[in-house]
Amino acid sequence: MDRQELMTLFNKYPRIGTLSTSNKEGDVNVAVFGSPQMVDEDTVVMAIGQNRSYRNLQRNPKAVFIVMEPGETAKDWKGARVYLQAVDVETDGDFYSQIKKKLEKAAGKGAADMVHAAVRFKITEVRPIVDMG
Repeated sequence: MDRQELMTLFNKYPRIGTLSTSNKEGDVNVAVFGSPQMVDEDTVVMAIGQNRSYRNLQRNPKAVFIVMEPGETAKDWKGARVYLQAVDVETDGDFYSQIKKKLEKAAGKGAADMVHAAVRFKITEVRPIVDMG
């Protein structure tokens, strides 16, 4: 899947995906997120609450976001594993305000009120959802 196809799939609504993170000790967390957006071929942004995923990113900036679109059969499913590295985490400022406003527009004030930070990730690798190699 090329990056343009990935961006189309990644930014579809409605959709959810999972964000996997770990702390420095290797304790793993996976959480469902609807807010991540791929803003260009190399960048993902998202809103995040003050939760385990946020704490893990403070200690280890690497993460993986899995995005999937069901198909009629398992072989028809579309998706990707998007490997990420957090490069910017803001709890105030312009970037934070922009992300929070976008989330409020998409998911409502209640969701936006839970936002603690805005995260900008660099995409470091993209792999198929199923990789037999």
